[in-house]
Amino acid sequence: MLPPLSLVIGGAASGKSAFAESLVVADGGARGYLATAQVWDAEMDAKVSRHKKMRGDGWLTVEEPLDIATALTKMTRTETILLDCATLWLTNQLLAEAPLEQASDALVETLVAAPQRIVVVSNEVGQGIVPDNAMSRAFREAQGRLNQKIAARADLAVAVMAGLPMVLKGHLP
Repeated sequence: MLPPLSLVIGGAASGKSAFAESLVVADGGARGYLATAQVWDAEMDAKVSRHKKMRGDGWLTVEEPLDIATALTKMTRTETILLDCATLWLTNQLLAEAPLEQASDALVETLVAAPQRIVVVSNEVGQGIVPDNAMSRAFREAQGRLNQKIAARADLAVAVMAGLPMVLKGHLP
């Protein structure tokens, strides 16, 4: 059985979502998918469609770009929930001009207090080049702090690179 809070982190197209999905499926029982993506263009629409096809049937999907606490109330307490992903959630907060530090703190407290087992997918954005503009640098810093906060409270943290999971904290079930 998965612990109450798990983090699966990696770079873009690293295989983190597929690995996180496999954790939730292996956990057994009812599965929930909490989608934070907003579809702004054809490329994102295609990506969302690919993710839905990869997941297959058997998931209760709730789409919520901002309010994770309310979305969790729409999902039964018996589910293991995949939140995909914290990076898009933070992007949505930035675009909504929300105070990122306070929103991040509230998200972490919501995840810790949730009665469901939750697997959070997030991007590692700090291993690339230094962005050339202030907004991108601020986002990178906010994402790094959010990842650290989730990892500190998670019982399981797994980095995925080239589709290969590396346990950073805890033990795989």
